[in-house]
Amino acid sequence: MFRGKKYKDSVKLIESGKIYDPQDAIALITQMPKAKFDETVELHVRLGVDSRHADQQVRGVVVLPHGTGKTKRILVLAKGDKAKEAEEAGADFVGAEDMVAKIQGENWFGFDVVVATPDMMGVVGRLGKVLGPKGLMPNPKAGTVTMDVKKAVTELKAGKIEYRLDKTNIIHCPIGKVSFGAEKLYENFSALFDAILKAKPAAAKGQYVKSAVVNTTMGPAVKMNAAKN
Repeated sequence: MFRGKKYKDSVKLIESGKIYDPQDAIALITQMPKAKFDETVELHVRLGVDSRHADQQVRGVVVLPHGTGKTKRILVLAKGDKAKEAEEAGADFVGAEDMVAKIQGENWFGFDVVVATPDMMGVVGRLGKVLGPKGLMPNPKAGTVTMDVKKAVTELKAGKIEYRLDKTNIIHCPIGKVSFGAEKLYENFSALFDAILKAKPAAAKGQYVKSAVVNTTMGPAVKMNAAKN
């Protein structure tokens, strides 16, 4: 794979074979040559669980202290007072059957998160085949199926993110932008990593955190000694 000069220069800053303390790894990330845009910093954590088993799923939500640096476009599916509440809270799009029809008929996906009130889930269910594969289906565990739409919208705008295992038992999550600086990125990392640790399933045996790395959108991964049992 072709790698540009900035990537190669970044690799030179990483000591071969070294596993860094999280704080040092994040500081190193911020010192690497910058791309022409404000890169996202991502955390990838491999867990010692088997996502094929329901009792070993790891999934939850956490509000990052400094947000992700990206403003989420929120679609709220609700009616009446709850729709008005969503609009007042700052939701980008609010509707009911009309929005469902727009998604189905126009293949519209101009949003990043979907929040729905429980009474709307019968209608939302029609969108399972299109929202599910994109990870956009509202879910009670993620706090996106709720009657408290004001709280949901406010927290999402403030930097609430969902973390979940993929099929290879890895959690991939953004922890901010390079421009945040090392201190804010580390505080975001700590909030997310602590949440992942607390979400350890009772059925998980042996070493829980197998490995953790941090990287920027265009940069190389830096290994961290974040592994804990």
